[in-house]
Amino acid sequence: QVWLMESGGDSVQAGGSLRLSCEASRYAISSVRMAWFRQAPGKEREGVACIYTGGSTTYVTDSVKGRFTISQDNAKATLYLQMNSLKPEDTAMYYCAADNRPHRGDCLSADMEYWGKGTLVTVSS
Repeated sequence: QVWLMESGGDSVQAGGSLRLSCEASRYAISSVRMAWFRQAPGKEREGVACIYTGGSTTYVTDSVKGRFTISQDNAKATLYLQMNSLKPEDTAMYYCAADNRPHRGDCLSADMEYWGKGTLVTVSS
């Protein structure tokens, strides 16, 4: 059985920090690629950060570089997104996703096999 469950979303002031967690089934946490996506009201889903779990190579989108960090703890079967210096434009529903197919190209591609239900992050100015 494959499952992903996000937590950690909250309402914070601009400049604050949050750490999102994505608890995963053992199959999901060993996926080739895992990532965080977000979708703000009225906007398209956006890839935020991703990790190739084999070599732990990570990528983040330009708008969060220097502020967000993706990591995983295989022992806890959990994917994390550490978010610092939050801005109002970071307000969105954040989703965890996993894909166990061989992958080439954009790590932040939304072509993922499995998705969580999301956790809401609201940043006020």
